[in-house]
Amino acid sequence: MENKSNKDLLKVDQIQMTLLEQIAGLHEVPAGAYNIRANGEKAGRNTTANIDIVTRDDNMGINIYIKPGTKNESVHIPVVISKSGLEEVVYNDFFVGENADVTIVAGCGIHNGGDAKSKHDGVHTFHIGKNAKVKYVEKHYGAGDGMGERIMNPETVVEIDEGGFLEMESVQIKGIDSTKRVTRAKLADNAKIIITERLMTHGKQYAESEFDVDLNGENSSANVISRSVAKDDSKQLFLSKINGNNKCQGHSECDAIIMGNAKISAIPEITANDLDAALIHEAAIGKIAGDQIIKLMTLGLTAEEAEEQIVNGFLK
Repeated sequence: MENKSNKDLLKVDQIQMTLLEQIAGLHEVPAGAYNIRANGEKAGRNTTANIDIVTRDDNMGINIYIKPGTKNESVHIPVVISKSGLEEVVYNDFFVGENADVTIVAGCGIHNGGDAKSKHDGVHTFHIGKNAKVKYVEKHYGAGDGMGERIMNPETVVEIDEGGFLEMESVQIKGIDSTKRVTRAKLADNAKIIITERLMTHGKQYAESEFDVDLNGENSSANVISRSVAKDDSKQLFLSKINGNNKCQGHSECDAIIMGNAKISAIPEITANDLDAALIHEAAIGKIAGDQIIKLMTLGLTAEEAEEQIVNGFLK
Protein backbone atom coordinates (compact mmCIF):
# COMPACT_ATOMS: atom_id res chain seq x y z
CA MET A 1 0.00 0.00 0.00
CA GLU A 2 1.32 3.36 -1.00
CA ASN A 3 1.22 6.37 1.29
CA LYS A 4 -0.21 8.96 -1.05
CA SER A 5 -3.03 11.28 -2.01
CA ASN A 6 -4.59 10.74 -5.40
CA LYS A 7 -7.72 12.64 -6.44
CA ASP A 8 -9.69 12.12 -9.65
CA LEU A 9 -12.14 14.59 -11.17
CA LEU A 10 -15.69 13.48 -10.38
CA LYS A 11 -17.48 12.51 -13.60
CA VAL A 12 -21.23 12.14 -13.06
CA ASP A 13 -24.30 13.60 -14.75
CA GLN A 14 -27.30 15.20 -13.05
CA ILE A 15 -29.30 11.97 -12.74
CA GLN A 16 -26.35 10.22 -11.15
CA MET A 17 -25.76 13.18 -8.82
CA THR A 18 -29.38 12.93 -7.66
CA LEU A 19 -28.85 9.25 -6.91
CA LEU A 20 -25.71 10.08 -4.92
CA GLU A 21 -27.69 12.56 -2.83
CA GLN A 22 -30.24 9.86 -2.00
CA ILE A 23 -27.87 7.04 -1.10
CA ALA A 24 -24.88 8.86 0.35
CA GLY A 25 -26.06 12.37 1.19
CA LEU A 26 -23.58 13.80 -1.28
CA HIS A 27 -24.26 17.23 -2.78
CA GLU A 28 -20.67 17.72 -3.88
CA VAL A 29 -17.36 15.88 -3.91
CA PRO A 30 -16.95 14.31 -0.43
CA ALA A 31 -14.12 15.07 1.92
CA GLY A 32 -11.66 12.30 2.65
CA ALA A 33 -11.26 9.05 0.75
CA TYR A 34 -13.82 8.01 -1.82
CA ASN A 35 -14.46 5.83 -4.83
CA ILE A 36 -17.55 6.53 -6.91
CA ARG A 37 -18.69 4.00 -9.50
CA ALA A 38 -21.14 5.06 -12.23
CA ASN A 39 -22.55 2.75 -14.91
CA GLY A 40 -19.86 0.16 -14.27
CA GLU A 41 -16.89 2.54 -14.46
CA LYS A 42 -14.82 4.56 -12.00
CA ALA A 43 -16.27 8.08 -11.90
CA GLY A 44 -13.95 9.50 -9.23
CA ARG A 45 -11.47 8.47 -6.56
CA ASN A 46 -9.48 10.06 -3.77
CA THR A 47 -7.04 8.43 -1.37
CA THR A 48 -5.44 9.86 1.76
CA ALA A 49 -2.30 9.26 3.77
CA ASN A 50 -4.17 6.75 5.93
CA ILE A 51 -6.69 5.26 3.50
CA ASP A 52 -5.74 3.71 0.17
CA ILE A 53 -8.16 2.46 -2.49
CA VAL A 54 -6.84 0.03 -5.10
CA THR A 55 -8.63 -1.47 -8.10
CA ARG A 56 -8.75 -5.26 -7.90
CA ASP A 57 -6.68 -7.23 -10.38
CA ASP A 58 -9.84 -8.64 -11.95
CA ASN A 59 -11.27 -5.09 -12.29
CA MET A 60 -14.47 -6.26 -10.57
CA GLY A 61 -14.22 -3.98 -7.55
CA ILE A 62 -11.79 -2.38 -5.13
CA ASN A 63 -9.69 -3.09 -2.05
CA ILE A 64 -9.74 -0.46 0.70
CA TYR A 65 -6.80 -0.39 3.12
CA ILE A 66 -7.17 1.58 6.36
CA LYS A 67 -3.99 1.99 8.37
CA PRO A 68 -3.83 0.99 12.05
CA GLY A 69 -4.68 3.87 14.37
CA THR A 70 -6.59 5.90 11.76
CA LYS A 71 -9.10 8.15 13.55
CA ASN A 72 -12.00 10.39 12.50
CA GLU A 73 -11.75 9.63 8.79
CA SER A 74 -14.39 8.50 6.34
CA VAL A 75 -14.63 6.48 3.14
CA HIS A 76 -17.44 6.93 0.59
CA ILE A 77 -17.88 4.14 -1.97
CA PRO A 78 -21.33 4.60 -3.57
CA VAL A 79 -22.46 2.98 -6.82
CA VAL A 80 -24.96 4.53 -9.24
CA ILE A 81 -26.56 3.09 -12.36
CA SER A 82 -28.49 5.24 -14.84
CA LYS A 83 -28.14 3.01 -17.90
CA SER A 84 -31.09 0.69 -18.49
CA GLY A 85 -30.07 -2.93 -19.01
CA LEU A 86 -26.78 -2.71 -17.12
CA GLU A 87 -26.09 -5.74 -14.90
CA GLU A 88 -22.96 -6.00 -12.75
CA VAL A 89 -21.33 -7.84 -9.87
CA VAL A 90 -18.86 -5.88 -7.71
CA TYR A 91 -16.53 -7.14 -4.97
CA ASN A 92 -15.17 -4.68 -2.39
CA ASP A 93 -12.83 -5.75 0.42
CA PHE A 94 -12.10 -3.58 3.48
CA PHE A 95 -8.96 -4.13 5.54
CA VAL A 96 -9.32 -2.10 8.75
CA GLY A 97 -6.16 -1.87 10.86
CA GLU A 98 -5.93 -2.25 14.62
CA ASN A 99 -7.31 0.58 16.76
CA ALA A 100 -8.74 2.45 13.76
CA ASP A 101 -12.04 4.35 14.14
CA VAL A 102 -13.67 5.16 10.80
CA THR A 103 -16.99 5.68 9.01
CA ILE A 104 -17.74 3.92 5.73
CA VAL A 105 -20.64 5.08 3.54
CA ALA A 106 -21.70 2.79 0.72
CA GLY A 107 -24.98 2.16 -1.05
CA CYS A 108 -26.38 1.83 -4.54
CA GLY A 109 -28.85 3.88 -6.55
CA ILE A 110 -30.49 2.73 -9.79
CA HIS A 111 -32.37 5.04 -12.18
CA ASN A 112 -34.06 2.92 -14.84
CA GLY A 113 -35.83 4.86 -17.54
CA GLY A 114 -36.00 1.98 -20.04
CA ASP A 115 -37.57 -1.44 -20.46
CA ALA A 116 -34.53 -3.63 -19.75
CA LYS A 117 -33.60 -4.97 -16.31
CA SER A 118 -30.91 -3.08 -14.35
CA LYS A 119 -29.12 -5.05 -11.64
CA HIS A 120 -26.34 -4.54 -9.11
CA ASP A 121 -24.94 -7.33 -6.95
CA GLY A 122 -22.40 -6.08 -4.42
CA VAL A 123 -20.27 -8.22 -2.12
CA HIS A 124 -18.56 -6.29 0.68
CA THR A 125 -16.08 -8.16 2.87
CA PHE A 126 -14.81 -6.58 6.10
CA HIS A 127 -11.65 -7.61 7.91
CA ILE A 128 -11.82 -5.56 11.12
CA GLY A 129 -8.65 -5.56 13.18
CA LYS A 130 -8.12 -5.78 16.93
CA ASN A 131 -9.95 -3.03 18.86
CA ALA A 132 -10.95 -1.26 15.62
CA LYS A 133 -14.31 0.52 15.33
CA VAL A 134 -16.30 0.86 12.12
CA LYS A 135 -19.60 2.56 11.40
CA TYR A 136 -20.95 1.27 8.09
CA VAL A 137 -23.94 2.89 6.36
CA GLU A 138 -25.48 1.29 3.28
CA LYS A 139 -28.52 2.74 1.52
CA HIS A 140 -30.39 1.45 -1.53
CA TYR A 141 -32.70 3.52 -3.72
CA GLY A 142 -34.47 3.14 -7.05
CA ALA A 143 -36.05 5.67 -9.40
CA GLY A 144 -37.04 6.15 -13.06
CA ASP A 145 -40.29 5.74 -14.95
CA GLY A 146 -39.20 2.88 -17.23
CA MET A 147 -40.76 -0.57 -17.17
CA GLY A 148 -37.42 -2.30 -16.57
CA GLU A 149 -36.82 -3.88 -13.17
CA ARG A 150 -34.44 -2.42 -10.59
CA ILE A 151 -32.70 -5.27 -8.76
CA MET A 152 -30.10 -5.17 -5.96
CA ASN A 153 -28.54 -8.08 -4.09
CA PRO A 154 -26.10 -6.82 -1.44
CA GLU A 155 -23.98 -9.29 0.51
CA THR A 156 -21.92 -8.28 3.54
CA VAL A 157 -19.33 -10.64 5.01
CA VAL A 158 -17.71 -9.60 8.30
CA GLU A 159 -14.83 -10.90 10.39
CA ILE A 160 -14.17 -8.98 13.62
CA ASP A 161 -10.99 -9.56 15.59
CA GLU A 162 -10.65 -9.33 19.38
CA GLY A 163 -12.28 -6.20 20.80
CA GLY A 164 -13.43 -4.96 17.40
CA PHE A 165 -16.79 -3.29 16.80
CA LEU A 166 -19.05 -2.83 13.78
CA GLU A 167 -22.19 -0.70 13.72
CA MET A 168 -24.07 -1.38 10.49
CA GLU A 169 -27.05 0.62 9.24
CA SER A 170 -28.84 -0.79 6.21
CA VAL A 171 -31.68 1.17 4.60
CA GLN A 172 -33.98 0.48 1.64
CA ILE A 173 -37.04 2.71 1.50
CA LYS A 174 -38.02 3.16 -2.13
CA GLY A 175 -37.91 1.90 -5.67
CA ILE A 176 -36.25 -1.55 -5.58
CA ASP A 177 -38.32 -4.23 -7.30
CA SER A 178 -36.41 -7.24 -5.99
CA THR A 179 -33.65 -7.64 -3.42
CA LYS A 180 -31.91 -10.38 -1.49
CA ARG A 181 -29.88 -8.89 1.35
CA VAL A 182 -27.39 -11.22 3.06
CA THR A 183 -25.21 -10.43 6.07
CA ARG A 184 -22.80 -12.96 7.60
CA ALA A 185 -20.51 -12.26 10.56
CA LYS A 186 -17.95 -14.07 12.70
CA LEU A 187 -16.85 -12.51 15.98
CA ALA A 188 -13.75 -13.14 18.12
CA ASP A 189 -13.28 -12.48 21.87
CA ASN A 190 -14.96 -9.27 23.12
CA ALA A 191 -16.03 -8.33 19.60
CA LYS A 192 -19.39 -6.64 19.05
CA ILE A 193 -21.77 -6.06 16.17
CA ILE A 194 -24.95 -3.97 15.99
CA ILE A 195 -27.06 -4.24 12.83
CA THR A 196 -30.06 -2.01 12.17
CA GLU A 197 -32.19 -2.59 9.08
CA ARG A 198 -34.97 -0.33 7.78
CA LEU A 199 -36.95 -1.56 4.83
CA MET A 200 -40.10 -0.68 2.91
CA THR A 201 -41.72 -2.42 -0.06
CA HIS A 202 -44.75 -1.52 -2.14
CA GLY A 203 -46.49 -2.57 -5.35
CA LYS A 204 -45.35 -6.08 -6.25
CA GLN A 205 -41.85 -5.73 -4.84
CA TYR A 206 -40.03 -8.55 -3.06
CA ALA A 207 -37.40 -8.24 -0.33
CA GLU A 208 -35.52 -10.96 1.51
CA SER A 209 -33.18 -10.27 4.43
CA GLU A 210 -30.89 -12.94 5.81
CA PHE A 211 -28.60 -12.54 8.83
CA ASP A 212 -26.20 -15.25 10.03
CA VAL A 213 -23.96 -14.41 13.01
CA ASP A 214 -21.42 -16.72 14.67
CA LEU A 215 -20.49 -15.60 18.18
CA ASN A 216 -17.27 -17.56 18.41
CA GLY A 217 -15.39 -15.44 20.92
CA GLU A 218 -15.74 -15.20 24.67
CA ASN A 219 -17.87 -12.18 25.66
CA SER A 220 -18.75 -11.44 22.05
CA SER A 221 -22.18 -9.91 21.37
CA ALA A 222 -24.64 -9.24 18.55
CA ASN A 223 -27.78 -7.15 18.27
CA VAL A 224 -29.79 -7.52 15.04
CA ILE A 225 -32.78 -5.19 14.67
CA SER A 226 -35.06 -5.06 11.63
CA ARG A 227 -37.97 -2.68 11.10
CA SER A 228 -39.97 -3.04 7.92
CA VAL A 229 -43.19 -1.98 6.23
CA ALA A 230 -44.84 -3.98 3.44
CA LYS A 231 -47.54 -2.26 1.38
CA ASP A 232 -49.89 -3.20 -1.49
CA ASP A 233 -49.06 -6.67 -2.91
CA SER A 234 -45.40 -6.73 -1.87
CA LYS A 235 -43.73 -9.63 -0.06
CA GLN A 236 -40.98 -9.77 2.55
CA LEU A 237 -39.00 -12.59 4.15
CA PHE A 238 -36.85 -12.06 7.26
CA LEU A 239 -34.34 -14.77 8.25
CA SER A 240 -32.11 -14.33 11.28
CA LYS A 241 -29.76 -16.90 12.74
CA ILE A 242 -27.45 -16.34 15.72
CA ASN A 243 -25.11 -19.10 16.87
CA GLY A 244 -23.74 -18.78 20.40
CA ASN A 245 -20.52 -20.78 20.34
CA ASN A 246 -18.98 -19.37 23.52
CA LYS A 247 -19.89 -17.27 26.52
CA CYS A 248 -21.73 -14.51 24.64
CA GLN A 249 -24.88 -12.42 24.25
CA GLY A 250 -27.12 -12.33 21.19
CA HIS A 251 -30.39 -10.58 20.40
CA SER A 252 -32.52 -10.64 17.27
CA GLU A 253 -35.61 -8.50 16.78
CA CYS A 254 -37.99 -8.11 13.83
CA ASP A 255 -40.86 -5.59 13.93
CA ALA A 256 -43.01 -5.24 10.83
CA ILE A 257 -46.11 -3.36 9.71
CA ILE A 258 -48.29 -5.04 7.10
CA MET A 259 -50.64 -3.06 4.86
CA GLY A 260 -52.99 -3.82 1.96
CA ASN A 261 -52.53 -7.33 0.53
CA ALA A 262 -48.87 -7.62 1.51
CA LYS A 263 -47.28 -10.75 2.98
CA ILE A 264 -44.47 -10.92 5.57
CA SER A 265 -42.66 -13.95 6.99
CA ALA A 266 -40.25 -13.70 9.93
CA ILE A 267 -38.09 -16.71 10.81
CA PRO A 268 -35.71 -15.98 13.69
CA GLU A 269 -33.41 -18.76 14.90
CA ILE A 270 -31.04 -18.90 17.86
CA THR A 271 -28.71 -21.78 18.69
CA ALA A 272 -26.78 -22.08 21.95
CA ASN A 273 -23.70 -24.28 21.64
CA ASP A 274 -22.26 -23.16 24.97
CA LEU A 275 -23.66 -23.25 28.51
CA ASP A 276 -22.99 -19.51 28.92
CA ALA A 277 -24.56 -18.36 25.66
CA ALA A 278 -27.43 -15.94 26.40
CA LEU A 279 -29.63 -15.53 23.33
CA ILE A 280 -32.99 -13.84 22.73
CA HIS A 281 -35.17 -13.51 19.66
CA GLU A 282 -38.33 -11.44 19.12
CA ALA A 283 -40.66 -11.06 16.14
CA ALA A 284 -43.85 -9.04 15.74
CA ILE A 285 -45.97 -8.42 12.63
CA GLY A 286 -49.19 -6.43 12.61
CA LYS A 287 -51.25 -3.70 11.03
CA ILE A 288 -51.41 -0.08 12.16
CA ALA A 289 -53.76 0.28 15.10
CA GLY A 290 -56.94 2.16 14.27
CA ASP A 291 -56.73 4.32 17.38
CA GLN A 292 -53.33 5.61 16.24
CA ILE A 293 -54.85 6.87 12.99
CA ILE A 294 -57.88 8.35 14.74
CA LYS A 295 -55.69 10.21 17.20
CA LEU A 296 -53.72 11.87 14.39
CA MET A 297 -56.91 12.64 12.47
CA THR A 298 -58.17 14.62 15.44
CA LEU A 299 -55.13 16.85 14.89
CA GLY A 300 -56.29 17.65 11.36
CA LEU A 301 -54.59 14.96 9.28
CA THR A 302 -56.41 12.85 6.71
CA ALA A 303 -56.36 9.07 7.14
CA GLU A 304 -53.69 8.80 4.40
CA GLU A 305 -51.55 11.52 6.00
CA ALA A 306 -51.88 9.89 9.42
CA GLU A 307 -50.85 6.53 7.99
CA GLU A 308 -47.81 8.11 6.33
CA GLN A 309 -46.76 9.83 9.57
CA ILE A 310 -46.95 6.55 11.48
CA VAL A 311 -44.93 4.67 8.86
CA ASN A 312 -42.27 7.37 8.69
CA GLY A 313 -41.93 7.43 12.47
CA PHE A 314 -41.71 3.64 12.60
CA LEU A 315 -38.86 3.54 10.06
CA LYS A 316 -36.78 6.32 11.67
